[in-house]
Amino acid sequence: LGQRAVQGMEVVEGRTYRRSVRLTRQGKDYSGWIEVVPSSRGHVVEVRIDPALIKVIPSVLGRVKRLFDLSCHPEEIAATLGELAADRPGLRVPGAFDGFELAVRAILGQHVSVKAARVIAGRFIAAFGQPIYTPFPSIRLVFPEPRRISELSVSNMAGIGITSQKARSLLSLARSLVRGSLNLDHGADVGSTMKLLLDLPGIGDWTAQYIAMRALAWPDAFPAADYGVLKAMNETKPAQAIQRAEKWRPWRAYAVMHLWASLGGKKG
Repeated sequence: LGQRAVQGMEVVEGRTYRRSVRLTRQGKDYSGWIEVVPSSRGHVVEVRIDPALIKVIPSVLGRVKRLFDLSCHPEEIAATLGELAADRPGLRVPGAFDGFELAVRAILGQHVSVKAARVIAGRFIAAFGQPIYTPFPSIRLVFPEPRRISELSVSNMAGIGITSQKARSLLSLARSLVRGSLNLDHGADVGSTMKLLLDLPGIGDWTAQYIAMRALAWPDAFPAADYGVLKAMNETKPAQAIQRAEKWRPWRAYAVMHLWASLGGKKG
């Protein structure tokens, strides 16, 4: 999370993760900040929540659990992954606090480095995000909601360095969510959601799998065409990687995390 933190919206300082959030309940938006730190009282985390979010605390906590993959059972996963998981027992799959945000960041990160993706995501939120007051100077913006993005044009995004292809993908994504034809909330049907994602312009298998892996918390997601996955597996063809990954079902998303970690955590 620290390597991918978007300036103005989230930050990792030491072992503290902090970010702005927005949730909607009964048609009303609630914005504020959260802070997550490891607890000294055992294998748990402490969540500190902005008082402005008091009416949506259960939803906040549910999303934090998914973001940090707190429902994971490492022993069960390790039994399937075997030697692959031996060096990093307990490695989890980071989820997403918001499905739309994760999907936008996945699209912006297509074919660029993690560093470049952070830069363009920072420009995106600076241009289209909502200002918010917090006691933390590094947290001053909330990620834009789908309706805000759906009203933009390709030229609006070109002004901050987003390619026309990615801009069209982002607009189609946002408009699908606004229409209600696409759902990126946790619990959405993975098969139908991925089919809908693949029907959007500029979204291929890698992006759909990555969104399923993190936004939908699908434990068997496997972006076979990912450069880091292929490199870690010493493969050149996605089809061969898929065939070899059969032994890791239904935990292929965790296998991906271990494969990325084996490269030094610099990919994925």
